[in-house]
Amino acid sequence: MRTSTEAPAVHRSKVELRVLGTSVTLQDHIRKQAEQDLGIKLRFMVDEGSAVQRNGVMHPHSYDIYDQWFHSIDCLWPARALQPIDVTRIARWDEINSLPRAGRLGRRVCTGAGSVPVNRLYVQPDNSLGRKPSQRISMLPLTHNADSFVYLDDTLPASLIERGESWSWLLAPELAGRVALQADAAIGAIDAALAVEASGLMRFDDIGNLTIEEIDALIATLIDYKRRGHFAGFWSSYAEAAQLMISNKVAIQSIWSPATVALAKAGLKFKLASPQEGYRAWFGGMSLSRATAGRELDAAYEYLNWWLDGWAGATMARQGFYISNQERSRNQMTEAEWAYWYDGKAASGELPGPVSEHLVTAGQRRDGGSYVSRMSRIAVWDSVMDEHNYLVRRWTEFMRA
Repeated sequence: MRTSTEAPAVHRSKVELRVLGTSVTLQDHIRKQAEQDLGIKLRFMVDEGSAVQRNGVMHPHSYDIYDQWFHSIDCLWPARALQPIDVTRIARWDEINSLPRAGRLGRRVCTGAGSVPVNRLYVQPDNSLGRKPSQRISMLPLTHNADSFVYLDDTLPASLIERGESWSWLLAPELAGRVALQADAAIGAIDAALAVEASGLMRFDDIGNLTIEEIDALIATLIDYKRRGHFAGFWSSYAEAAQLMISNKVAIQSIWSPATVALAKAGLKFKLASPQEGYRAWFGGMSLSRATAGRELDAAYEYLNWWLDGWAGATMARQGFYISNQERSRNQMTEAEWAYWYDGKAASGELPGPVSEHLVTAGQRRDGGSYVSRMSRIAVWDSVMDEHNYLVRRWTEFMRA
């Protein structure tokens, strides 16, 4: 029994981190593992990409960690929604490969058009962002991939197959009424622009940064196709993308890698294209809200470091994503998994998915080949264009047409 002179016991509750992001990385099995390993509580605030970006800009006090894509930094950093990350507090910073840190893989330059990650990675002395290395960064580079489109093997006419995989397939008249696009303006418009240019309908000076005149011409072309019934749907999450194809509404569509996991589970015979024009690439990571401080800031750094410890990178690999310090994740994967996901070799046996025992069948190869092969063929990075607001308005008109 405590007497009146004894100090009351102090009970420190678990720190709760609020993480704002998309379903790409905010997944329940990841939350549970991180909570178990770190002894903290995580609240995942999941929404579609444009809403996450908007909330990130307007409500920095509502989240502690912003888990999104590098191109969205172009909106959040000028709005002063984020604080710099101190790389001296990132234990494995030196393990992160040269793709986000220098824009190359070994001797291969991997820049491309659009929002190249290294160009907005380092915080400069005047608080602007640039590629000159410093001890402060805008976002910790983590997950990334080279995206394209997926199609059902048995639905494409031989005339298309003979010409080779191309973004132009998304506008092929032979597939009218069975095509779907990503609904997010910042991503969907680039896929559409790649398709329009590959079809010979337009040429863009910089496909990652369209002018007002180019946006107008692009949207006019897309509205014309839409009014002729060319597009069967638009998706905002990879679950929606998978369902469009599983329900037999589309035969070809732009895609994110996790959707292919659902397609495989459904038994569909599909292929992820390696377009002759190159991939649309993205790089994701985590940033700190300007309001994060105290115990929450310390816990946020622990969570960022946890993502580089290996387990998270391995589970990302099992849904087709890469991690920035991949050698650390190699210790959490079997030799067969590494050979398939990173080296592009045929699976020597059945391989697991992120939450399933069986995903990849023996003999299967990853479309596009090895990590270096895929990430060396980048046509354009996801981007926030100079005329982003205008693009969003015009894209909305297209969606409503």
